[in-house]
Amino acid sequence: MAQEVLRMEGITKIYDNGFVANKNITFWLHEGEILALVGENGAGKTTLMKVLFGLETPQEGKVLINGEPAKIENTLDAISKGIGMVHQHFMLVPSLTVAENVVLGIEPMKNGLFDFEKAVSMTQEVADKYNFNIDPKMKVADLSVGQMQKVEIMKVLIKGAKIIIMDEPTAVLTPQETDELFEQLILLRDGGHSIIFISHKLEEVKRICSRVTVLRHGYCLGSYDLADMNEEDISRLMVGRDVVLKIEKDDPKIGKPVVHIQNLVKINESGKHVLDDISFDIHEGEVVGIAGVEGNGQSDLSDVLSGMGSFTSGTVEVNGNNIKGKTVHEIRGMGMAYIPEDRMEYGCAGDMSIRDNIVADRFFKKEYKSGPFMKRKYIDQIVDQYIKDFEIACDDKSQPVRMLSGGNIQKVVVAREFTSGSNFILANQPTRGIDVGAAEMIRKTIVRKSREEGTATLLISADLNEVLECSDRLLVFRKGKVVAAFPKANEVSEAELGEYMLGLKTMTAEEMEGLL
Repeated sequence: MAQEVLRMEGITKIYDNGFVANKNITFWLHEGEILALVGENGAGKTTLMKVLFGLETPQEGKVLINGEPAKIENTLDAISKGIGMVHQHFMLVPSLTVAENVVLGIEPMKNGLFDFEKAVSMTQEVADKYNFNIDPKMKVADLSVGQMQKVEIMKVLIKGAKIIIMDEPTAVLTPQETDELFEQLILLRDGGHSIIFISHKLEEVKRICSRVTVLRHGYCLGSYDLADMNEEDISRLMVGRDVVLKIEKDDPKIGKPVVHIQNLVKINESGKHVLDDISFDIHEGEVVGIAGVEGNGQSDLSDVLSGMGSFTSGTVEVNGNNIKGKTVHEIRGMGMAYIPEDRMEYGCAGDMSIRDNIVADRFFKKEYKSGPFMKRKYIDQIVDQYIKDFEIACDDKSQPVRMLSGGNIQKVVVAREFTSGSNFILANQPTRGIDVGAAEMIRKTIVRKSREEGTATLLISADLNEVLECSDRLLVFRKGKVVAAFPKANEVSEAELGEYMLGLKTMTAEEMEGLL
């Protein structure tokens, strides 16, 4: 039996507002093990890892490292005890080189100045030791997302981490980049490192981890050997009910074009073509998915369609109306609903109540007003119904949105947008960072609205499984262009999509003729 390198015993963390994030959690990790930590949003995973990494202090409980009690009061304490954390959102300085990023905090000095050559050799040493094929002198801004992930891991390794926390490490990686990351994690594991792997992707949990610890509502439901479990077993423990991981859908009934995009070009401030001659339509009754490595024009297209960003040339029409120069409010009036990529920044007002967030787009509509006044009773009834329909877990509708978990905040955004009466839904990363239960509800609703209400939907997602499950047609973006189009999303594999996303394959204009 492998030695236990970490034990967190009886951890209880209650926030000032009375929210119980962790309740008497006991959790352990063996040497040379990749352990999955799973649970819905708000289940307590992040808080537990923040306690381990010195970012939060629990009211009760203790941490043992190699059997010895360990006091972890801050991140420097954690690092000195061999604990490292690779965050979901990269903590890199794009203008610096790989080497400069890797040695941040432990900079080698020579004659009172930063020793760049020494930093390069230190970085190269780590890269060689752990088989990271990366040039220490490259600027981080020029790296692919997969390479940036490697730099984050090297930052942790160079500081001597033996216990590595990985928070959603594959969220933005292609299947090929994920395979490469997993090879490296297995090398680390075989070299005696112990890895805590936090993920919502249960097929990856099954593939790379030997055990899984499941949290629900701040409690630990236990640790299980993955050899004895399938994905459905894990999701049932996480959510407390059966979750449908595959979406059954009828063939779409395609109607007239709702969105028409012709020769769309967007040139950014630095003169780069972030959208380069894009043309395609989205019809009534269909879900069009866009796959691509992040930063290849998907967010720019979302900004253009929603009115959050301008474009240089070309035509964009929603329900026959040209959107050039129009505001977000005006484009919404043409029939667009919008689920933004960043729910806290653009999707909701954190200090406002659930009620006010859900009806934020309809204060000006006649049916919600009686003269100059709002119909409070009517609005309350509608909001209560939406809270029920969209399974929003909250105390009541007057609770500020910021008090909810990420998954429930997303449900508030989705409840507003899906009930707005629009016939075009622009969904940008609609299930990012949320648990399987909430994701299942949102995906089913996207498909149902296209089938039952004839909605035209554009789905932009870094989750390839989501794009393949929900989409009818599929486009692949690379460097601001459409490089592949598939008339039936269910006839393409994740691996093949990854090849187009990485530029290993491309389709000619002739091959895509009639598919856009």
